[in-house]
Amino acid sequence: MISKLFGGKASKKTVDIAAPATGELVPLQSVPDDAFAQGLMGEGVAIEPSEGVVVAPFDGVISHVIDTHHAIIVEHSSGLQLLIHIGINTVALKGEGFKALVNTDDKVKSGQPLIEFDPEFIRNSGYSTVTPIIVVNDEGADKVDCSFHTVKAGDSAVIKVTLKSS
Repeated sequence: MISKLFGGKASKKTVDIAAPATGELVPLQSVPDDAFAQGLMGEGVAIEPSEGVVVAPFDGVISHVIDTHHAIIVEHSSGLQLLIHIGINTVALKGEGFKALVNTDDKVKSGQPLIEFDPEFIRNSGYSTVTPIIVVNDEGADKVDCSFHTVKAGDSAVIKVTLKSS
């Protein structure tokens, strides 16, 4: 209220996200799936993984582990929910090549392994391993920033999400 009266601006909160996998960060627009590439699933980036493990991008809670273990949603204390979707159309593998290491409602620490997967099996089955990292909740991201380079799983603050003001 006071900031409205005196013209001050509310500061926007940012959430630093560690690399959820080892590989090359790439723009979401380069993902070979229109729903992700056009931002229909939400704001985000993607990673082309070079190793077969996804780790927690921050301290949080597992909101959902998809039954086929190809995707997971992790929730930050700010309310931000992050979808990590391993590969494109990999739901068709019906869980083969994926192993969940956590369950829905588990508390996790940044860098903790969440899912192991077999990148070679995925590629040999005809699917891309590119992994979208998407803010899925409506009140989530105002802006997602990162520089596109090679990262190692657990590298801190490689992605910065500016949250929408309430």
